[in-house]
Amino acid sequence: MDKIGQTSGAVKHDHSDGLSSNLTTQSTDSKLDLHHRVNRLTISVQDLDPKNELHDSVVKTQDEGFLTCDKRADEPGKDSFSLQEVYSGPLRFVSDTVYHDAWSLQFMSTLGPLDYVKVSSIRMQGLLLLVFSKLEHIPFIRDIQATYTRTGIYRYWGNKGGVSVRLSFYGHTLCFLNCHLAAHMKYATERVDEFEYIMDTQTFECKKAPRIVDHRLVFWFGDLNFRIEDHGMHFVRSCINNRTYSLLWNKDQLTMMKKKEHILQEFEEGPLDFQPTYKFDLNSDNYDSSGKKRKPAWTDRILWRLRPKVPPPDEQDKNSVGLDAKTAMQLEEEERYPLKITQDLYTNIMEYSISDHKPVVSVFTLELKKMHSAPLVRLQAEGDWSADMDAMVLYSPLQPFPSSTWDWIGLYKVGFTSVSDYVTYTWVKDDEVAFNEEDIKVYVGKEEIPVRGGECVLCYYSSNLQCIIGISEPFKVHESKVAIEEGFLAGKEDLWN
Repeated sequence: MDKIGQTSGAVKHDHSDGLSSNLTTQSTDSKLDLHHRVNRLTISVQDLDPKNELHDSVVKTQDEGFLTCDKRADEPGKDSFSLQEVYSGPLRFVSDTVYHDAWSLQFMSTLGPLDYVKVSSIRMQGLLLLVFSKLEHIPFIRDIQATYTRTGIYRYWGNKGGVSVRLSFYGHTLCFLNCHLAAHMKYATERVDEFEYIMDTQTFECKKAPRIVDHRLVFWFGDLNFRIEDHGMHFVRSCINNRTYSLLWNKDQLTMMKKKEHILQEFEEGPLDFQPTYKFDLNSDNYDSSGKKRKPAWTDRILWRLRPKVPPPDEQDKNSVGLDAKTAMQLEEEERYPLKITQDLYTNIMEYSISDHKPVVSVFTLELKKMHSAPLVRLQAEGDWSADMDAMVLYSPLQPFPSSTWDWIGLYKVGFTSVSDYVTYTWVKDDEVAFNEEDIKVYVGKEEIPVRGGECVLCYYSSNLQCIIGISEPFKVHESKVAIEEGFLAGKEDLWN
């Protein structure tokens, strides 16, 4: 069975949500241990710009979150960050949908040096969800889809709602759902209704898991906005000061609603053994001192749901028509490819003070047996590469997959942070020059190769699967001798000029 140390961090960040993922593997005798960590970070940034004077505070919060996770996991794994209330003015929102938004770039610049690559992203006004993974695991993250659901103002406005990314990880279906639900004490039932609506309406083009509840594992996180009922302000603050948080749990609205709502009962959460994360005065650790004096609450949460196991069929079922195809497939999957999850850490990060929320971070360990152990495509650079000569890519399909005329192979600088970071690309079908039963060659024109060279990798992108399905080993692209002789490289420091 594969073991994954998964860290999930949540830093409260109103209007944006991000998630990053990373995995490492190691062989141990006949058993393959997969250490996978998901850092879940939820931050409330309240329309702040990451480029402004508070930039250093945000970076410090990220570093604190990673440090917290590093103390509880041997190897970095999958990181997830959720942010709400990201600035979503009309001009900024339009530009952010066309290009990488500023917060995505911030996380990419932080995670890139750690060998993370952005897998997917989805934005709905102020909600932003980012998914990252270690490069070595990218070819095994497939069937990536993202969607969103609005629940604000008659379910038309996207200031409240949920965004999700679903994917197949070594064959296991995972879904990450970031929500920002209705605010205020009296709307606990409305929050549950919004969550149920999101769960019911979000669907995916995937036969194996067309709905959120069909996935083997679901992470649900964000500003869920549940409050602490009944207890007065003095009692709540006394419990916080004395760190007797358990005295508040039975009046936490989410805990209370779980007792009567079946859909909530399927989700698990670790003990709330940390200070409530809302509401703080800005730039301080003091709870709300304004005229409203809002009562502290655990509004920012991280929960998970492991799909309920299918009851094994009894002898009578085996002799009858039996289980339906979907149930039978789930039963076989559970028996052949078990999946277990353990939460190792659940806490907040009090050092973050540029918002009225505090970040929440969680660390998980996943144990799973891989359904896939080889990528769909193997590829490599043939011969020496430089801008002085045309080049060839050699690739071999290792398993059947739905190829397309829109498939392409990209040349990337080592350390790239997203699929769109390619230096150049070539269409697989248009530029095929030779093939046999096992190996296919694809042409790359010399004018597309960087003259200064550098360390690179090749990635095969499947249009139908919407993901990278093969990555080459790093190789050297040599400097152009012609460009050096003619002085074109003089004074140029950009590796790709």
